[in-house]
Amino acid sequence: MTPVTTSTTVSRASTLRWAHVDDHFVEGSWRPSTGTQRLPIIDPASEEQWGSVPNATAEDIEAAMRAADTAFRSGRWPRMRPSERATYLLRIAGEIEKRAHPLACTNTLENGSPITETSGAAANAASIFRYFACLAEHLEADDVREFPAGGAESVVRRDPIGVCVLIAPWNFPINLVAIKLAPALLAGCTVVIKPAESTPLSIRYLVDAVAAAGVPAGVVNLITGDGMVGDALVRHPRTAKVAFTGSTPVGRQIAAACGELLRPVTLELGGKSSALVLPDANLDEMSSVLIRSCMRNTGQTCYISTRILAPRERYEDVVDMATRTIAAAPQGNPLDRSTVFGPLANRKQYEVVLGLLESAVDEGARVTTGGFALPGPGLFVAPTVLADVTPQMRVAREEIFGPVVTIIAYDDLDDAIEIANDTDFGLGGLVFSTNPDAALAVADRMDTGSVGINFFASNHSAPFGGRHDSGLGVEYGMEGLSAYLTYKSIHRKLAELI
Repeated sequence: MTPVTTSTTVSRASTLRWAHVDDHFVEGSWRPSTGTQRLPIIDPASEEQWGSVPNATAEDIEAAMRAADTAFRSGRWPRMRPSERATYLLRIAGEIEKRAHPLACTNTLENGSPITETSGAAANAASIFRYFACLAEHLEADDVREFPAGGAESVVRRDPIGVCVLIAPWNFPINLVAIKLAPALLAGCTVVIKPAESTPLSIRYLVDAVAAAGVPAGVVNLITGDGMVGDALVRHPRTAKVAFTGSTPVGRQIAAACGELLRPVTLELGGKSSALVLPDANLDEMSSVLIRSCMRNTGQTCYISTRILAPRERYEDVVDMATRTIAAAPQGNPLDRSTVFGPLANRKQYEVVLGLLESAVDEGARVTTGGFALPGPGLFVAPTVLADVTPQMRVAREEIFGPVVTIIAYDDLDDAIEIANDTDFGLGGLVFSTNPDAALAVADRMDTGSVGINFFASNHSAPFGGRHDSGLGVEYGMEGLSAYLTYKSIHRKLAELI
């Protein structure tokens, strides 16, 4: 493992535009916070502080919400044609790409994601903005519907819903803002963004791109702070819509607040997805996508399939393949381009993962590789494969969010489907098979929001969302855009139109 030292962190941070900042982005400019409380930014690979941001005060929150509300009620952004707003989205995409390198380095220093992962964040975010820009045509199309009995028709208007609060997680801070911000802007909404408190600096590059693209002042605002700041934004009387990605427990709190206030909310929450290996699966091909599909971003990805379900007759073959593949992947300094597995993003998550590994061994799981914390500095846990796992073990039921996969044996297809669906979550899933028809039939039986066949990836044009404890609503696609719209039906008699 390549060691990470304090000097590595400090020297890299010194080359970045932002490290220690004292402002929020409000009404088109960076404005000093009215408070003095700071939130430290820690490099999880060295556990050294390298940056800090202000914890927003009530005055800061009110200023951002007022700016967004004014821009929505009296500004020109909601009144532009969607095609005009789309031109801004295309400019934003180009500006994001110009900031790719410092954005990636900042993101890696914030959460420990390997630089090979964060290096793609700008390109992916740009592609999200370009995709939603293409949907302007849909918003401008006439939508006129005749009454079933005839004699009258309804003109259906799609209006922006209002001021949206966008709350992002720490694992993919850029893209999980982009999939909210792009459709909100195309719809004509104004927004206040609240990043996770440990990853607030990389998002400044996204906001900087918005400003450089010429988006009118007040349309996009950025506030940094802790969970209390997020709660205040969710409950603010000017908030018309909330979009949140994060843990299921926090999602429940936000859902409760929005339910009380009758406020629309989109929630993309935790997962405990299964990779179902059919007896005919090609294990060499599975090996080539295993880490990306089941352990992406050091296992800190909501939809990855961390439960591998293997047919009993091929169980040891699957265990051997997974063990060899994962043990061979380099772990170390996340700024090194050869690194596959970095550190855990924060100490709390590090302790959660170690606690679940301990419980797995206590409950009878067999560790075939990894299973331990690496000596410091840094929050590194060795990539781990757990065999002989049963469906009722904690590691088979709770979201681990670390570099750990579990392998569970099944007897027949019905048994496999029952295990896959016996979970509180329903976000992702995989089927490995050389028979496309058989794989599709299995995917249809899995109770989850998305299933990949022999690979997994998100498609900007297809809805992505969870079932059960994995969330409410969807992002991406036309369906994701609809979440930022409110509808009005205008009824008129056809005789009066003559």
